[in-house]
Amino acid sequence: MMSIRFSWLIGIGIVSGVVGWTVNFWAGRNGYPTPSLHLSSLLTVALIIAVTLVFGVRVLRWRNGKRDRELNPILAARTVVLAQATAYAGALSLGWHAGIFVDQLSLLAVRDTFGPAWGTLALMAGGIVMVVVGLVVEGFCRIPPEDEGGAGTPGTSEGEYA
Repeated sequence: MMSIRFSWLIGIGIVSGVVGWTVNFWAGRNGYPTPSLHLSSLLTVALIIAVTLVFGVRVLRWRNGKRDRELNPILAARTVVLAQATAYAGALSLGWHAGIFVDQLSLLAVRDTFGPAWGTLALMAGGIVMVVVGLVVEGFCRIPPEDEGGAGTPGTSEGEYA
């Protein structure tokens, strides 16, 4: 299984930012509301983060030697996939809402309320946390390389997922 590629995260963030800015620009000029998620979606983001962390900690405990029970390999694989999906979804959300925020900056001078801007910033923070948790949990699932040479020499492999 491939590791998360930072270039993909950055690319997804940039593309979704440009699309978010374009859609918000068009929507604002045609009388439509801001195409942003509602703040209640942060509860869903928090739930996704919590589930990802719970599964990641289970794999981390097993990896660090607390092996009183056998680790289900399907659970470990699903945890890696969940961590990667969380990171990519966070990059998408971060980019989309960053694009919206950039377009909202020009409207702050004429608006009497900053509600949409604060909401967009909160959703951007949620996207950042999703990316960080995805990267951390993916690291939890990585098994250190085995000692191929014997007495304390580091192995030549990079390790693999649990």
